[in-house]
Amino acid sequence: MERSQPSVLERLNFNNTALKTLPVDDSEHPGCRTVQAACFSRIRTLQPLVRPTFIAVSQSALSLLGLTEQDVLSDPLGPEYLSGSRLIPGSEPAAHCYSGHQFGLFAGQLGDGAVMYLGEVESGIHGRWEIQVKGAGVTPYSRDGDGRKVLRSSIREFLCSEAMAALGIPSTRAASLITSDLYVSRDPLNSGHRIQEHCSAVLRLAPSFIRFGSFEVFLGRDVFSGLQGPSAGRHDIRAQLLDYLIETFYPNVQQAHSSRRDKNMAFFREVVTQTAQLVAQWQCVGFCHGVLNTDNMSILGLTLDYGPFGFMDRYDPDFVSNASDKRRRYSYQAQPSVCHWNLARLAEALGSELNAAEAGALLDEFMPTYEAFYLCAMRKKLGLVRKELAEDSQLISDLLRVMYNTGADFTNTFRLLSCVPWPDEGDSKGTAVGPVVDLILQQCACIDELKVTSRPTMEDRELAMILSMAQTNQAMFRIVADRPDVAGQLELMGRLKELLETDQDELKEKQRDDWIRWISQYRRRLARECDDTHELPHIKKERLRVMNSSNPRVVLRNYIAQNAIEAAEKGDFSEINRVLKVLENPYSDPDPLYEPEACVEKEHKGPTVSYDRKPPAWAQTICIT
Repeated sequence: MERSQPSVLERLNFNNTALKTLPVDDSEHPGCRTVQAACFSRIRTLQPLVRPTFIAVSQSALSLLGLTEQDVLSDPLGPEYLSGSRLIPGSEPAAHCYSGHQFGLFAGQLGDGAVMYLGEVESGIHGRWEIQVKGAGVTPYSRDGDGRKVLRSSIREFLCSEAMAALGIPSTRAASLITSDLYVSRDPLNSGHRIQEHCSAVLRLAPSFIRFGSFEVFLGRDVFSGLQGPSAGRHDIRAQLLDYLIETFYPNVQQAHSSRRDKNMAFFREVVTQTAQLVAQWQCVGFCHGVLNTDNMSILGLTLDYGPFGFMDRYDPDFVSNASDKRRRYSYQAQPSVCHWNLARLAEALGSELNAAEAGALLDEFMPTYEAFYLCAMRKKLGLVRKELAEDSQLISDLLRVMYNTGADFTNTFRLLSCVPWPDEGDSKGTAVGPVVDLILQQCACIDELKVTSRPTMEDRELAMILSMAQTNQAMFRIVADRPDVAGQLELMGRLKELLETDQDELKEKQRDDWIRWISQYRRRLARECDDTHELPHIKKERLRVMNSSNPRVVLRNYIAQNAIEAAEKGDFSEINRVLKVLENPYSDPDPLYEPEACVEKEHKGPTVSYDRKPPAWAQTICIT
C-alpha cells in the first residue's frame, strides 16, 4: 500500500542498542537450533498472521512510545505492523537467547520461542522502550512449538500487564492485542483433547526483557540434568552483557564505582533489592505468578511473562494458580523463598564477576529486606500511617490467620477495613463495629466451601502411609510430621475434622466472634496513632486516603478474565475493553458505565457478578495450566 506521507508508526525512532552492543547470531539456518556465543538471533523471515485485526489497545502503554490510540487504530497497516506480520521501518526482528532453571532443574537453552524483538524506540520524555511481539511465529528457540499464541492466553497477558501497572506494581506492558484468521491446534486443559484456536499477538513493552536466565547461557554442565548453557564458559560475553546492563539501566551504579568488582556487587545489590520489593508488592495484592522459573525473573525487577497467574480470591497461603504445579513449588506463600532461590542461581551464573562471600551476604539480606518492604506496605493497607510499632507484625499475622480460618476474600476484605470506625470515646462496648463485621462476613466462606478447601492435597497413597505410621511407628511419625509439607497436610485434616463436627450457624457465629476480636485489636492499635487530639481529624482523613489507595477495589480475577475470553471466542470483544477500563483505575469507586449491576445469565454457569464482588461459585472450576 503506497502512501504520500509515512504514518506515525512508520516514523517511530528506533535505536536498537542491544543488537549494536551484544553478540548477535546472524545464521540463516532455518528452524530451531543451539545458538552459541550470542545473546540474540536475527529473524530473517516474517511469518504473517492471516487478516490480523485489533481487539484492544492500551492508551497508557502506547503513550510510552509517544503514540495515541487514534494513531494506531487509524493506520490501515497497524495490525500488520504490531503483530509482526509486516516490518516497521527501523525495526530489526530478533529473538533473545536465554537458559533457565524450570521447577528447580536446569533446562539448558530456552530462549524466545514465541517472541520477536522488534527493536528499541526512543520516545522523548518517556525514554527508550524495547518492543516485541508475542506470538509472531517460530524462532531458533521454539523447540517443538509453533511460535504462536492463542486468544485466551493473549487476553490474559494483555489485561494483566496493564492491571499490574495500574496497581503500581513494576511490570512489562502490553500496548495492543490482535487476533487473526490463522488457527492452531491446542490442548488447553492438558487432557488429550485438542481444539482449533485463533492465533493472536500481543505487543509488549519494557525497558528490557533481559532476565536471570540471560546469564545462565554461560553455565557449564549441570550435575543433575546433564545440560549446559549454549555459551558455556564464554565469560567474555557474560562480562559484555553485564557491562551493557549496568551502563544502560543502572547509570548511578556505573558512576559511583570505578572498580569493576565493586560496580558488579552494587548491581547485584540493586537486583536483590528490586526483587525483594517486587515480591512484597505481589504478596500485598494476593498475586501468584504461577511459574517463577529463573527464565521468568526480570533483571530489572519487573513482573515478567504472564502465564498461569492468579489473584487469590479466598485467602489461602497455600494457593497455587498453576494447576500443573502438583508439588506446589510456586504457591503464594513460597514466592519470597523462590525468588531468593532464583537470586542464588543468578549469583552462580554471574560467577567470578561477583565476590562470592559478598554475594552470599547480600543473599542473606534478601528475606529481611523483603519483610521490611512487606511490613511497610501492609501498614499502609491497614492505615497505620503515623507510627511503626513492634506489635504491628503480630496484628498483621493475626489478621491473616482470621482471614484464612473464615475463608475471607482477600481483596474485598482489605478494602472493607477502611470502614472500621475510629475508636472514639463512648464506644466502650464496640457496638459501632457491627455493620462492618456484617459486611466482612458476606466475604467469608460458607461451611461447604471450607470443607472443600480443607481437604488434604497430598496423594492418597502418601497420606495413607503417614496415617499408618502414626499408628505403628510413633518415633518415625514424629520425624515425618515435622516436615512442613506433612505438617500442613495434618493441619488440613484436623481442620476438616472440626468442620465436619460443625454446622453453618455455629460456623457463622464463630466467624463473627473471630472478626470482632481482631477488629477490637485493630482499633486499639489505631488509637495509638494519635497523641494529640488536635491532629485527630487530619489523621483520620489520612488513614482513609492511604487505605483506599493501597487496597484495590478490583483485580483481574480469573473469572473476570474468563468472561472476557469466552465472549471474545464468540467474536464479542467489548468485554475485554470494558474490563480494561475498570482495571486501569483499580482504586477508584465503581463507574456505572463499566460496572453493570444487573446479573446476566451465563450458559451453564449461572449469573455473573460485578467486578468487585465475591466471585461466583463457578469461578472455582476454572483451570489454568
